[in-house]
Amino acid sequence: MHSSFNKSIEVDFRESFKQIEDLKEPIVTVFGSARTPESDYYYKQSLKLSKKLSDKGCNILTGGGPGIMESANRGAFQSQGSGKSIGFNIVLPHEQESNGYTDLDYNFRHLFVRKPMLILHSKIFIVFPGGFGTLDELFEVVTLIQTKIMKNKKIFLFGYEFYKPLFEFIEKSLLTNKMIKEEDLKFLKVVDSIEEILEECHCKNDE
Repeated sequence: MHSSFNKSIEVDFRESFKQIEDLKEPIVTVFGSARTPESDYYYKQSLKLSKKLSDKGCNILTGGGPGIMESANRGAFQSQGSGKSIGFNIVLPHEQESNGYTDLDYNFRHLFVRKPMLILHSKIFIVFPGGFGTLDELFEVVTLIQTKIMKNKKIFLFGYEFYKPLFEFIEKSLLTNKMIKEEDLKFLKVVDSIEEILEECHCKNDE
């Protein structure tokens, strides 16, 4: 049992890495709610942004499911650029099915393996509104940058009104009480337009 469990972890790491090891262009990871419908403003913005990033040569990586993940993969999948659409899905009892808009994909058995594979190979992170899972992913990235395990990464939080209360909590509670330093917030940027992100996202085709 123990040997089989370890083997399945090894398989998750090895097979998912195979999907991205030959990619030369930067990887942009997009996080966001699986519950965001196609008619939603953020779904449409994610679709448009991911298409433009893929047009520029960036590869788009998501958790491979519905909602924001679907819109980001869909935008990249429909692009005429060189960027690939990548979905790293997870096998769960009641959810989630692959969104079907991927050039490369892998279904993980283990959530704790999937998370680092969504994070460690990416250059830029774009976080759309989401629930506990999205916040978990956001703060995982923030912690890795804060502790200097990862360097030269950018995090964009898309949706000023959505993320305003979170930033107020961080500044009034965490920063005021010296739980964090002011420099820990420098790599975080809240944006309300895709143009703000495109200006700072440099893909291979830009160089």
